[in-house]
Amino acid sequence: MFRGLALCAFLTLAGYGIAALPPVQQTGLGPLVFTLLLGLLFGNLAAGKRLKGVAPGLGFSARWLLRGGIVLFGFSLTVQQLMALGPKVVLLDSLVVVTITTVGFWLGTRWLKLDRDTAILTSAGSAICGAAAVLATEGTIRSRPAATSMAVATVVLFGTLAMFVYPVLYPLMGWDEGLYGVYIGSTVHEVAQVVAAGGAVGQDALTNAVIVKVVRVMLLVPFLLVIGQIWNRYRAAHADGAEQGEQKLVIPWFAFGFMAIVGLNSVLQLPGQIQGGLMLAGQVAMTMALAALGFQTRIEALRSLGVKPFVLALCLFITLLVGGAVVTPLILG
Repeated sequence: MFRGLALCAFLTLAGYGIAALPPVQQTGLGPLVFTLLLGLLFGNLAAGKRLKGVAPGLGFSARWLLRGGIVLFGFSLTVQQLMALGPKVVLLDSLVVVTITTVGFWLGTRWLKLDRDTAILTSAGSAICGAAAVLATEGTIRSRPAATSMAVATVVLFGTLAMFVYPVLYPLMGWDEGLYGVYIGSTVHEVAQVVAAGGAVGQDALTNAVIVKVVRVMLLVPFLLVIGQIWNRYRAAHADGAEQGEQKLVIPWFAFGFMAIVGLNSVLQLPGQIQGGLMLAGQVAMTMALAALGFQTRIEALRSLGVKPFVLALCLFITLLVGGAVVTPLILG
C-alpha cells in the first residue's frame, strides 16, 4: 500500500511543480493534467512496469482518494450555489444519460454487431460516470470480463482525450465560464476527467462542472435499477426458465457524501484556515487519484483490444461533444 501511495504522491508533487512554472501558469493548465500525463509516461516506461508492490496503493488512490477528494470538494460549495443552477441541470443530465445509452446500445448492437453486454457497458461508461459506471453496470448484469475490460479501456481513452479537447475549445465557443462548466459536467466521462477539464478552464467552470457531474453520477442508481430489470427479463425470455441470480445494486455513496458536506458547509461557518485546508486536501486527493489512473493505463493493452468498441465510444464521444454543445445553451442559456 505504502509504495503505491508514495508513487502517487511523487507524481502529484511533480505535477504541482510543473504547473507552478511561470510559462506553464500562462497556459491555464493545472496540476491535474500534468500529473495524469506524468502517470501515463512513467507507467508505460520499462522501469515503471517493473515496480513491485505499488498495485494496492494505486488501487486505493484511484478509488478511495478520488471519492474522498470529491466529498471534501463539497467544502467549496453551498446549497445556494446548487439552487442557482436549478432543476434544469437534472433535465440536462437525464437527457444526456437516456440519449447516450439508447443511441449507444442501438449503434453497438445493430450497426457494429457487438454483443449486448459490450454495447451497454460502453454506453453506460460514456453516459454516466466512466469506469465507475462500467463496473457498477457489470455488477448488475454480470457481463463477461472481456466486455468489461473493453468498456473501461474506451472510457479511459476518450475521457482522457476530452480532458484536453474541452479546454482547447473553450475560447472558441464564446460562452461564459459557468455555462461551459455545465457543458463539461454533463458530457465528460469520468469524475476525475471532469475535474481536470473544468480546472483547466477556471474555478467557476470547475465548480459548475463538479456539481453537474455529481447530479449525473446520482442518476447511476435509477439507471442500474432499470438495466437490471431489462436484463433479467431478457435472460428469462432466452434462458428457458433458467434461474436468475440476485442482482447486486452498486450505489455511489461518495456522491451523497459530497451533497452532505455541501449541506454542512451551507449552515456551518468554518474558520478560513480549516476550510482552506480541507479544500486543499480534497484537491491533493483528486490529483493523486489521477496519478494512479494514468500510471495504470497501458498503451499495449489498449492496442490489443478489439476495434469495434472503440468505434462505438468514438461515436458517443462525438455525440456528447456536439450534442452537448447544442443542447446545453438551449436548456440553461
